[in-house]
Parts: sequence; C-alpha cells; structure tokens
Amino acid sequence: MHNRALPVLLTAGLLAIVGCASTCPCQDSPDVKEGPVTVRTSPFGNLADGTAITRYTLRNSHGMTARIITYGATLTELLVPDRDGKPGDVVLGFDDLGGYLDRSPYFGATVGRVANRIAKGRFQLDGVEYRLATNNGPNFLHGGLKGFDKVVWQARAVESPDSAAVRFSYVSRDGEEGFPGTVMVNVIYTLTNDNVLRLDYSATTDRATPVNLSNHTYWNLRGEGDILGHVLWMDADRYTPVDDTLIPTGQMAPVKGTPMDFTTATAVGAHIQDVPGKPVGYDHNFVLKSGGGKLALALRLTEPGTGRQMEMWTTEPGIQFYTGNFLDGTVTGKRGVVYPFHGAIVLEAQHFPDSVNQPAFPSIVLAPGGTYTQTTLYRFTAK
Repeated sequence: MHNRALPVLLTAGLLAIVGCASTCPCQDSPDVKEGPVTVRTSPFGNLADGTAITRYTLRNSHGMTARIITYGATLTELLVPDRDGKPGDVVLGFDDLGGYLDRSPYFGATVGRVANRIAKGRFQLDGVEYRLATNNGPNFLHGGLKGFDKVVWQARAVESPDSAAVRFSYVSRDGEEGFPGTVMVNVIYTLTNDNVLRLDYSATTDRATPVNLSNHTYWNLRGEGDILGHVLWMDADRYTPVDDTLIPTGQMAPVKGTPMDFTTATAVGAHIQDVPGKPVGYDHNFVLKSGGGKLALALRLTEPGTGRQMEMWTTEPGIQFYTGNFLDGTVTGKRGVVYPFHGAIVLEAQHFPDSVNQPAFPSIVLAPGGTYTQTTLYRFTAK
C-alpha cells in the first residue's frame, strides 16, 4: 500500500498565485515579481479542438531554467550551467506542440495511471479481472493509449523568495484506460535557488486501483550526441531480470558480476554491448538499497566533458534505467538536433514493472482513504 504523508513542500511563503494567460503569443509573460526565482507563462499552441496549452517557465538566479507545459505535465526544457557557467539544455524534446502530439516517445512526460509495463495488459483486483490496452507488443505500457502523458492538466503557479512551483492537477475518471476508480492526481514541479528541480506527486481514489506515477524525461547532460560517455553511480545492488518482452521474471538478482553493476561509478557504455536483448541497451528496473518510503540518494550521473553532474533523490523503491534504445536518428528535436541511437538516458523513479501481478514486489494498489505520495528531486552541480 502506498500511504505515506505528503512531504512538506508549499510553505506559508508560497502564496503568490500566478495567472495562466499571456498577452503576448510569442514570449513568456513578465516576471510575477522581482526576486531570485520567477515564474512566467506563455502560450504553447492549441489542440485540434481548440484547447489552449500553456507553458510555464521557472527561472532562478544561477542560470537554471525549467519549462513545463500543461499537455502531459511535460518538462520540455531544462537549462543547466556547465563548469564554465554556460547554460545548456539537458533534456530532449520539441520546439512546438506538434512534436509532442505526433511523434514523442514520452519526452519529459508525466506517465500514469500506471507507469511502465503490465504483462499482457491484465491484472486482478478484489476478484475482478481488468483488461487494458496492449500498446507495447503483448503488454500494457505507461498508461495505455491515452495515459497521463496525453491529457491536458490544470495548472497554477506559486512562488516564494527562494523557490518557484507549478501545481498540475488531473482527474482520471473511473474506467479510464480500463482502470477502476476515479483518481485525483497532483504533480508539483519546484525549482529552487540552489539548482534543485523537485517533483512531488500525490493521488487519492474512491475505489481500490493501481497507481504508479513517474516522470519520463530523456537526459543528456552534454546536450547532444550519445550518452555512452556519461558516468553513472547507482545505489542499487539488485535488479529485476526480464523476459524477452521486458516483463520481470519475479526475481531480484544481484548486479555484481553483470553489466548491471553501477555500484561503482562506471561509464554507461562500458558494458552496454553485454546487455542481453535487442536492440542493444539498458531497459531494466534497479532495486534501490533504500527500499523506498524515505527520501534518499538513488544515483549520480556525470558528464565529463561539460562537468555537469546530476544527483537524483527519491522516495521510490526502484529506478527504470533506459538508454534510448529506440532512438534511431529519425526524430528531430529542439533547435533541429537529430536524436541518435543511445542519445539519452531515462531514469524513472517508480515502483517495479508489473507490480500489480507480482506479489513479491512492493504493492502499487491505492485504497480509498489512503494517499499516494512520491517525491523525486534532481540536484545539479558542475565540476
């Protein structure tokens, strides 16, 4: 059962409510107020039915900028300084809404109601079998045909002297994508003045239902090219082996002596050719030593060329580590950059894949009266 107290995020200082409209169709709205961290809004296009999509820009005084849109509560841009203080965009995405509508492999999106895979799109709960879309070979993936990444979230922004936050809210109705229960979901993105991007999730339901939320940002701390030279340390001494459709077998196997061992800092490309399966690369869940339930350091990712370093802290028990194995040079993203094979790293803080069918895995069932919570944060430095 996911039932932890929601971490304290919005203090009494976060009282300034920011409007969602902009009078200028091309630029962010003016800063809400003078201060080290600001929130701006701007239009980001319209859906076919005319629904307007809004972009929120969070900016601190150290050259870090985050941009998130209401379509999919999606992180579209994150500018992070390198060792020389030069900001660079470290996430993959598109310059306009059309890319996210037509060809996005979950770039930057909030995924749910259940992130990752459910075997054969089926699970049983309270004696009832539920059947879901099979949108990833024989399996269900990342919320189904129209998961949380493909809906419009309501949003409002708040800020304080040392942080700025945007709260995204969505109501997932009973029966949506085959799941039982109406679920009310919130995701809060916060940018602090010490170069931390923090995500706080919460959800409640009126019927028992599986809930497993995550963010699907594609990271490249160099900004372009492949990520094989990125150096990764992960606080995980076990992983969950998978079958040939990437469904866990139920085991939690040791990483020692395998290509999955990142318990000492290792280049991502060092053993990638030894990972079983096709296409070549990682797409595996790692079992964090923290066990979940408390905010703990999960991993450290470093890009030697730029000096950028990202620490990832989370309350979740697992990290799905994916190396852009299906990027193949056919997707052109922001600023005309072509995204190559192994052009990014995805690090999804979440419960394990297929947990709803795996009794040995931590449960993802949320019951009425309980509250799902998750906190994941990314701390950036440069050396």
